[in-house]
Amino acid sequence: TKTKQSESAAQQRQVHESAAQALFLKARQCAEDGRTNEAGSLILQALGHERRAGCAGPQVLQLIKPRS
Repeated sequence: TKTKQSESAAQQRQVHESAAQALFLKARQCAEDGRTNEAGSLILQALGHERRAGCAGPQVLQLIKPRS
């Protein structure tokens, strides 16, 4: 199941990275059109997706095995 979890985490990371990229492109277009408020909102959403992409996957604490 660890392999499935890693694949799932990789897929989640890819989904968030793709969403962030799309939002950044949309924000750029809005900014070029002079819609700065909308662009700012889109940038914040994109940054949220980037943060989630960085958090996807196994956490360090889950990888450390306790001593027995």
